[in-house]
Order: sequence, then structure tokens, then C-alpha cells
Amino acid sequence: MAASTKRRAATEFSGFTGEPGPGDVVIIGAGLAGLFTALKLAPLPVTVIAAAPLGEGASSMWAQGGIAAAVGEGDSTAKHAADTIEAGAGIVDPDIARLVAEEGPDRIRDLLAYGVPFDRDLEGHYILSKEAAHSEKRVVRVSGDTAGAAIMQALIAAVRATPSIRVLEGYEADDLIVTDNRVEGVRLIRPTALGNGRYAFVPAAAVVLATGGVGALFALTTNPSYAKGEALAMAARAGAVIADPEFVQFHPTAIDAGIDPAPLATEALRGEGATLVNSNGERFMLAIDPRGELAPRDVVARAVYNELNAGRGVFLDCRTAIADFEKQYPTVWGHCQRAGIDPSKDLIPVAPAEHYHMGGIAADANGRTSLTGLWAVGEVASTGLHGANRLASNSLLEAVVFGARVANDVRGLLPHDRVGHFVVPHRIPGSGRAADTASRREAIDRLRAIMTRYAGVQRSGKGLKTALSELKALSAAVVNDRVLSNMLLAAQLITAGALLRKESRGGHYRTDYPKANPALQKRTFITLADLEAINEKPKKSHCEPPMLAPCGT
Repeated sequence: MAASTKRRAATEFSGFTGEPGPGDVVIIGAGLAGLFTALKLAPLPVTVIAAAPLGEGASSMWAQGGIAAAVGEGDSTAKHAADTIEAGAGIVDPDIARLVAEEGPDRIRDLLAYGVPFDRDLEGHYILSKEAAHSEKRVVRVSGDTAGAAIMQALIAAVRATPSIRVLEGYEADDLIVTDNRVEGVRLIRPTALGNGRYAFVPAAAVVLATGGVGALFALTTNPSYAKGEALAMAARAGAVIADPEFVQFHPTAIDAGIDPAPLATEALRGEGATLVNSNGERFMLAIDPRGELAPRDVVARAVYNELNAGRGVFLDCRTAIADFEKQYPTVWGHCQRAGIDPSKDLIPVAPAEHYHMGGIAADANGRTSLTGLWAVGEVASTGLHGANRLASNSLLEAVVFGARVANDVRGLLPHDRVGHFVVPHRIPGSGRAADTASRREAIDRLRAIMTRYAGVQRSGKGLKTALSELKALSAAVVNDRVLSNMLLAAQLITAGALLRKESRGGHYRTDYPKANPALQKRTFITLADLEAINEKPKKSHCEPPMLAPCGT
């Protein structure tokens, strides 16, 4: 890739370089980002690839706090953008932050039109919450803590009622089909457990990746098991640029009850006055940050992590802050009940858990990636909105803002005579993935342990080099298992980005470089070729410090 193209990667991609090929618009992923994009593309024929039945397996379904937007009295899109930039620790793209904040209120109105029952008072005003690092109350909710489920249910109903949208449930994307640096289709697999282990190919006029995050790469996560980072690996293998992979957000208050994935105790609880205490009964956050429990998530997560490492349990105390817990926060109440906890009387044990990936496939303001014919939207994309640390409840907002922008961009490039027909998937040679064997589960457990120990809440150069070495060894032992290969590649990209960034910033914390370095106030861009070079010489990176473009020049 030419150096000039590299420097352009953060802001603008060329998209199609010729006429679009045959096929539908194929959206991989059926969370909020994928479904909203599909709806905005109607009546163009769209095929949505869903690994699980709609409503299952999507992180959006589990979102509790709500969606941030400047829709309250006294608030403004300028304030929202400023808070986003501040939370991102110096590397948010300010133009993207302003764009998202400005388009947010319109996307809230879109969701209302799709039937989302946002909480309102008797006069019709939104009932808003304030979350960490927001200067105003601007988190729009549904029944307290059920925003994600309510939004998804409304969109699923709308998708089911839209004849131009076909949903292939129970299929997983296995790889991108690329010719001459152009994505021409998707290879799918219907797992053998569902009765068909052979590959299928779907030609695509455009492919939109909307697969979510990387939580399943870590031992403790709030993400569904489908959030394995596979699309990150598929895109990198196809030649796409990956941005800011080292920036992983750990939610400080996952309910620590031995459940995988870990249930989340929403940040809104702390916004309403719940406090964090250790096993000695000490409220420790005020000694660390004057904002206490409402400090940025990375600060709170590290504080909780250090208390746990010191042998002190950490608990969320909601007993006096929440008057009617079951009514106000029914989702968290249900999680607690299943764990044998009564939050109105008991302390809730908590621990940091992988929650959100700020990095992802580099995408511009229209969701275009560095590969012709490939877009990315939602958590799998990295647009520069989140920087080093996502502002609370900006994730659902990002999904709908960029969903609309991706749809508009794709629509402008495709002819409008593609209405009313779908491309039939073709069977292609080769057997499908191996069954979920004990050896795969053992390897995944090992992968998750490596990432949690060496690339988790706190990192060091020595540990990250160890992680790369162990991940490389695991990769070499993988035979004909693309699921595991993709997970390992995604993990290596995250680890390599963390090794390159010799400072601490936002969600990335290095114990050997505990302070931010002003010289490194820039985004990381990396390709598969860069990773291979790093793996060849792990003791001395070929690209120091992280660049405003992919390494390897």
C-alpha cells in the first residue's frame, strides 16, 4: 500500500473503483447496526447473515443503559461532541464526534418511527439518565434498563415486515471472497449441528460487516459468545487496514457470579448514586478520582482490578440509592435473582469484564473500509469516534448513525433496478468446519486465559511479548479450524497494537509505561503484513511508535 494511501486511511476510503458486481447487499451480523442498515437500504434487496435466530447472540440485545443523544433541555450536540472527545483521551477524530452528535437526534426519531418505546414523562419529554463522563443527562432509556432489548425487538419486527430483507439464520460467515482487492462475496457455513456442514457462497454487490466485538477472546466478558472477533480477522486476511486494536474497554461492574458471559450491572446504577466498596467496607473510588464512581470507565475498571488483585472483594452497594430496584432496573434485578442476590438488601459482587472494542476495521465517515466493496458498521468498525475510551452509551448511537450513513453510501453506488429478487447461495467444494470438539474448547480456553492475563485491564511489554509468542504457537497447531484461526488472528492484532503503543491512554494501560506520551497522541493503523513482521521480530518492533498510518513503511 502506498504511503499516501496509508495516511488517508483514517479519514476517507475510495469504496467502489468500478461497476458493482452481481448479487445482493450482504450484511454479516444481525445486531442493531446490521438490522438498522438493512432497514435503511429498503427496498434494495438485502441479505442479512445471522449466526443465531434474530434477537439472540447480539450484544445490542443486552445493552442496559440506553442510547446517548442530545435531546434534553439545556443539552446540545456541541456538548455531546465535547464529552465524546474528552472521554477518548486525545485521539478521537473531532469531525466524526461532531457528525455523530449532530445526527443523533434524527436517529432517535427514526427509532421512534420503528416503534421503540423510549421512556417519557406525562408531557412527552424523554426521561434521561446521566452516565460517566457525560456533562448532561442525555441517555435515552426504555423501562429503566431494557433499552437494548426494546430497540432490538422493534427492529426485528420491522425487518420481518420488510419484503426486501432476507434473513439467513443459523449461517456464519467463514471468509470474504476477494478478487483484485475487491470483495465479491462471502463464504458461509451452516454448522454441522444444524444439519449441513458444507460451505456456501453468496455473491455480493456490497458486503457490510456488522458482527460486533471481541469479548469471547477474554475469560470474563459481558458480550455474547458470538462476539469472537472473526470479522476483524477475515478483513485483515483480505488486506483491510485495522485501526486502534489495542483499545479495549473493560466494564468495571460485571456481576461476578461465575456466569459466562458475565451479566452486567449497568452504569446507570452508579449514575443514580450506587457506590463501590471493598470487602473492608471502604468506598475507595473517591481517593482515586474526584468524580468517584462516575469517573471514566477505564479509571474505575483499574481501581476495581487493583482492589481484587490486593485480595479484597469489590461490591456495588445499591441498597439506599435505588428505591424500587425490581421496577427501576428489572434486567439487573433478574440477573441478581439468578445469582441468589437481592440487591435491595445485599451487596452485588463485581469485577471488570471485557465490554467493548474501540478498535476494529478502519472505516471512514461513510463506513467504507480500505477494500473496495466492503463496509463496516458498529463495534466491528473503527471510525475514530471512540478514540482510546468510548463515552458511555455512544455505542448504540454509533450503530444507528453509521447504519444510516452506510446505507446511504451503498444506495448511491448501486443501480435501483435490483428490487424484488434475491441471489441464491451456491454450494461450493469443500467440507465445513470441524465440530465443536473438546480440543477446540481447550484451545479457546487457553486463548481467553492468555488475553486476560497479558492483554487485559493492565499490560506490560514483557507480558504482551509472551502473549504473542503463545498465540503464535497456538495458531501453528490449528488445523482446518477457521473459527479458531480467526479468533487467534484477532487476538494477535489486539496484542500487537498494545505492544506497539508504549504509553498508557484510555482503555490501554501499560504498567511499564504508566503515563500518556504526547508524542503518541495518534491513532494506530496496522495490517496483516505488519503483524507478520512483528511476529518475526517480537523483541524489537519494526514500527515504533504507533503511526498515523499502517506500519511497515
